[in-house]
Amino acid sequence: MSFSPYVPIVLLFVLGALFALFSVSIAPIVGPHRYNRAKLDAYECGIEPTPQPVGGGRFPVKFYLTAMLFIIFDIEIIFLYPWAVQFDALGLFGLVEMVLFIGTVFIAYAYVWRRGGLNWD
Repeated sequence: MSFSPYVPIVLLFVLGALFALFSVSIAPIVGPHRYNRAKLDAYECGIEPTPQPVGGGRFPVKFYLTAMLFIIFDIEIIFLYPWAVQFDALGLFGLVEMVLFIGTVFIAYAYVWRRGGLNWD
């Protein structure tokens, strides 16, 4: 078995790793060192930072719900790609299965919307 077809890919990975390592190691040396209060403060989209407790603040549950919803719908959307690639080969069976799948996703979306899971209030 010959490894010659993989040599360009391996060289590309090595070149990318060397470039990343070089960039990270040289940046502190050649970069500007003009620190001031504004650069050292936390940036919160142009809003003055609010004081936080020493151990950190508690995140609202809404944050975690939104993150979980994003992950769930993101994973569901990933299942659309293989279906789109094999659309012709699956025929009517694939179409019916995808309609059922998208219907299930829509029911979950409607439930979350109805329960107020998408509101940022």
